[in-house]
Amino acid sequence: MNLANRITLARIFLVPIIMFFLLVNLDFPPLEFAQFEITYSQIIATLIFIIAASTDGLDGYIARKRKIVTNLGKLLDPLADKLLVAAVLISLVDMGKLEAWIAIVIISREFAVTGLRQVALLDGKVVAASKWGKWKTASQITAIIALLLNNFPFTFIGFPFDLVASWIAVIITVYSGIDYFLKNKSVIHFSTNKQ
Repeated sequence: MNLANRITLARIFLVPIIMFFLLVNLDFPPLEFAQFEITYSQIIATLIFIIAASTDGLDGYIARKRKIVTNLGKLLDPLADKLLVAAVLISLVDMGKLEAWIAIVIISREFAVTGLRQVALLDGKVVAASKWGKWKTASQITAIIALLLNNFPFTFIGFPFDLVASWIAVIITVYSGIDYFLKNKSVIHFSTNKQ
C-alpha cells in the first residue's frame, strides 16, 4: 500500500476517535473565559478533525506527484471525506449544536453526487471535481470547526459566525450538487437509455 493510500486510511481511522471525544462525556471541568465555555474533549476533537481534514488534499497531491494513483485510492479518498464530514455533522446534531435538517441536506448531497460518480464509472466516465466542489468542502470544514469551537472567537463580539458559516455551507453544498448534475446530465441520460 502506497503512502497516499495510507494517509487516506489514517483519515478514516481518525473518524471514530473524533466521535469518541465528541460524544463521550469525560469528567474534566470545561475551560471558561468570560462568557465562553468549551470542554477539553471538544478541543481535542477539533484538533484531530483539523488534522484529518488537512490530509484531504495531501493524499491526492502525493498520489499525482509520485504517479501512484490507484483504483483503491480513487475509492477510499471520497469515502474518507464523506465519512469524516457525515460523522462529525451527526455528532454535532446529537450534541444539539446543529439543526438536523442541515446535516441531512449536506449528507444527502454527498450520497447523490457519489451515486452520480458511480453511474459515470459504470459507463467508463469520470466525474471530475469542480471548483464548486472544492468551495463546498472548504465551507463545510469552516462551519464544522466554528461549531466545534462553540463559535470561538466570534462569541466575544456577539457575531453568530457558526450559524452564518452553516448557512453558507448548505447553500454552496446544494449549489455544487446541482452543478454536478447539470454538467453531467448526459451520464444519467445515457445510463437510463442503456437499460
